[in-house]
Amino acid sequence: MSAVAGALRELLVRYLDAWTPVALHSARGATFAYGWSDSPDEHAAEAAVRVFAEFADRLRGRRLTVVLVGPAPATLARRLDTVQAELRTPPELSVHAVEGDLDARLPAALKAAGAAVAPLLAFLDSAGPASLAAAGTGKPAEVLLVSGTGQLPTPPMPLTAHVELVGGDGAARLVTFATTVGKGLEAFKNALWAVDEYAGVRYRDPRDPEGHLLDISLSPHPGPLRRELLAHLASAGPRTVTDLRQFTLTHTVYRAADTVRVLSALLTAGTVTRDPERGRLGGDVVIALS
Repeated sequence: MSAVAGALRELLVRYLDAWTPVALHSARGATFAYGWSDSPDEHAAEAAVRVFAEFADRLRGRRLTVVLVGPAPATLARRLDTVQAELRTPPELSVHAVEGDLDARLPAALKAAGAAVAPLLAFLDSAGPASLAAAGTGKPAEVLLVSGTGQLPTPPMPLTAHVELVGGDGAARLVTFATTVGKGLEAFKNALWAVDEYAGVRYRDPRDPEGHLLDISLSPHPGPLRRELLAHLASAGPRTVTDLRQFTLTHTVYRAADTVRVLSALLTAGTVTRDPERGRLGGDVVIALS
């Protein structure tokens, strides 16, 4: 297992820990789709089922469907059956495998699972436009897409974040997260920075023209965010703290909460000003370049 693959797997698990209890509130059930274009990561799929098993008490009376779509899914399906038997998961947790090309088969597979009327999270490896469109039919809809670097995908959800995971050998994978709900994007960013260190794996913002590498930390280095906020203020003019928090959440790899930490340092350095000049750095405070 490569270090990048291990970090991706942990990111998935940490996000599922946040997504699953919320999704299971839906009376119409929920769907988790795992699709691949080449070969599946069996460890990632197993880890997902193990997360779901931890919420067995909330599964009672709530349907959670796992849909597997891609070439040769039978071996993975059997492995997950064994895991379910070992964990004694309730019948409300079901696994369905569909063999074939991801883009060609995922839309029909999700429709058959009733995914369009319930929470849907799709974990996709190298998916095309048809798969992304299908993943956008859930209510709410979320997708965690893993792909090669060099081009940013555009899922049909309004809130999107991109981050590259870069191994010590320079090998990198692009992760794109997209959602229809703001809380989902916040939960993803929290999971992103909570991932354990994996043998030198670091993050890189694909929108950063200088391509700075960031160590994975609960308190990430603020340098790139400082530059991005200053550039945004230079182009957009004065903005409220709420505006800048939203910019951080949707246009950088950082969390919204990191914004205030950086703004406080910029105010102390005299790089930016605030209106009003005193008091708590609340959402309605206006920030401008000095």
